[in-house]
Amino acid sequence: MKRAPLRPLWLFLMLVSVLLAHLLGLDWLQGQLPLSERLTPMADPMFTRIIGPALPALPLRRPSARSEPSAGPARPASPVADETQAAIEPNQTAVEPADARQTQAAEPPAAEPSAAASEAAAAAADAWPPDSRLSYRLGGYYRGNLYGSARVQWQREAGRYQVRVDLSLALLRVSLISQGEVHADALLPRVYEEQFPWGLRRLVFDGVFVRFDNGVQQPQPPALQDTASQFVELSHRFSSGRDELKAGQQVSLWLARPQGMALWTYDVVEEELLQTPELGPVSAFHLRPRPIANPTGVISAELWFAPSLQYLPVRIRIDLGEGNFVDLMVERIEQGAAPAPETGLSPRM
Repeated sequence: MKRAPLRPLWLFLMLVSVLLAHLLGLDWLQGQLPLSERLTPMADPMFTRIIGPALPALPLRRPSARSEPSAGPARPASPVADETQAAIEPNQTAVEPADARQTQAAEPPAAEPSAAASEAAAAAADAWPPDSRLSYRLGGYYRGNLYGSARVQWQREAGRYQVRVDLSLALLRVSLISQGEVHADALLPRVYEEQFPWGLRRLVFDGVFVRFDNGVQQPQPPALQDTASQFVELSHRFSSGRDELKAGQQVSLWLARPQGMALWTYDVVEEELLQTPELGPVSAFHLRPRPIANPTGVISAELWFAPSLQYLPVRIRIDLGEGNFVDLMVERIEQGAAPAPETGLSPRM
């Protein structure tokens, strides 16, 4: 009696061989890249606490270079922030005694603004959040309902940062990773990768040019961000007061993606009350992108930032076109201890 051919086993072994050869090829190509163009994965940080909604921290105010007294802090946009400001304002009012004029005259005029500027620079550097991991519940639609999970992880050490976005849908895993330098008022990406089961795409930033995955180079605009770094960059802009998070405002940034780059403008359309799975109701500001000229893809993202959760992005809705979308709603926010102040952080060039 003849045995049936072992065709299924033969096909399985062939599939494993092809997959192994593919992975080895990717590993070899990665080894051929210069060190400046490779990702250097950071070890996962230790998260020591879970945070929940709290009174929103007032954005840091950058003192003017002029010596005239300020007109006073800007009024916050939300009722919760109004209560916080009301408690703080009495302690911020200082009445100068008349006999203090001689003391002020004896001091160098530039001393006070210089000290204030130094303090502001240090405060801006420390305004970057501690190591954080935001876990999201993933829903959406693409040829059927989507279910899964996602997370955004931010960490920094010795003047460097890493932002990692991981999406998990059934057997599909996608990772977006940005690495670069942390400056006092902006992130400076150096390498960005999109990792898929079938391969990866990479962007390289050298401060002068951006090199895309197809080898094309374009001049690098100032303060350019990538798909992953934009979440932390925008959060820092709002928490530091560089951009105002208020309905009717707008915020713009240059954004590089594997298909190209463009100047994106987000409109702050309204403040909404989001019902989150574990954190309960959270007030957040909804940012909607404007259409851009000559788009290189149909994907765009709407963002929600919550002042009561350190201005972090608590909801992300990615429009895939033709009625398809992915919707991320925050479930849990974990953080590590606040890092020690770093003197290596420098103003953005």
